[in-house]
Amino acid sequence: MPVSSEDHSDPNAPIGDAVLPPSPRRGGVGGGVKSLADCALSAPSIDEHPAPLSDRALDRPPTPSPSPGHGEAVPSARGGGGFRADCADQSSGGARHAINGAGLHLALLIEEGRGEWHARRIVRSLEAMGARVTVSSLPHCAFDTGLACGIDIPGFGGQLPDGVFVRSISAGTLEQITFRLGLLHALRESGVRVWNDARAIERCVDKSQTTFLLHKAGIATPRTRVCETHAHAQEYTVGLIRPLVMKPLFGSQGKGIGQITSQAELPAPDAVDNIYYMQDFVAPANGIFEDWRVLASRHRIIAAMTRQGTTWVTNIHQGGKALAHEPCSEMAAISMAAMRAIDADYAGIDLIRGADGRLQVLEVNSNPAWRGLQSVTNVNIAEAIAEDFLKTVVAHRGAMETV
Repeated sequence: MPVSSEDHSDPNAPIGDAVLPPSPRRGGVGGGVKSLADCALSAPSIDEHPAPLSDRALDRPPTPSPSPGHGEAVPSARGGGGFRADCADQSSGGARHAINGAGLHLALLIEEGRGEWHARRIVRSLEAMGARVTVSSLPHCAFDTGLACGIDIPGFGGQLPDGVFVRSISAGTLEQITFRLGLLHALRESGVRVWNDARAIERCVDKSQTTFLLHKAGIATPRTRVCETHAHAQEYTVGLIRPLVMKPLFGSQGKGIGQITSQAELPAPDAVDNIYYMQDFVAPANGIFEDWRVLASRHRIIAAMTRQGTTWVTNIHQGGKALAHEPCSEMAAISMAAMRAIDADYAGIDLIRGADGRLQVLEVNSNPAWRGLQSVTNVNIAEAIAEDFLKTVVAHRGAMETV
């Protein structure tokens, strides 16, 4: 039975060792600012339809899988399995975990007033593994040369956290986003394991960089040209004989995308901030509009779903329907290859199969939401992600101690 994704608990209940002040309005710091952050850095990590918070998903454990040998691939009953390494038990609610977080003090960075559904589940899972978690937001962090470490993270008393899990950068101006990414870069340079770190976030939030890195790694992805100015876009679309998908350079959840079939349909420069991201349209196989979202970590495929729509835009937030899916070996292989190309710790990989049967990567999301996916899988996604994050932190600290 799929893990419940419903929410019915007190929205004001604290999440872990929360150090966030009351949010004056929903939408987080800088809400309403039309910027890079509004378009991409905060949106992927939130749920589009906020609801009161609940822990019901953690109260109903997923169906446990048999315990295989070390490093075996474990298919789930529905919606994807995972590559299990050093995982004694994947079930929640009193589950045993080979990864012990006792003595670790971790930071979870979220956007104020948004994304608590995901944050609460991550915190509960990490705490169940013995770790202490302090929830904060990057707008409340600071560089401070009065501190030995030079970075002030609320709740850490001038010390550095043992690990940082980034759920959101938070909305803001270009200057604010640059500052916050700088903090994440500094944490990494200070030896803190950041999940995902600033480099992976930057590579995913900029679709042109994602596409380039996929192409450079030899991973199948639709032909794409990204250029500045309407004149250059016109040059590329002279005598256009195939449909192109126009996407905002920064964006998620299917917002702002469109399709053109002729040069005359190119949007005005102001409508695309003078950046034209033009990707070949992948015609559906068998006339069915569908693609796949695969959620993966550096360690394994966690879960997957099919997204079907009545139009070529299949995003759940645009009316697409989520269906349980067990990824085949080909999907698993291309998803993990995309993870390596971006050097992501965890990500949502969007796949599509064209009429010719070829599987291709459309996008990689470094701050994926999974509420829709959770509704169709029996894998406790938050627990799996938390376990893999903790596993990475423990391994990183061990490596640092031997240097």
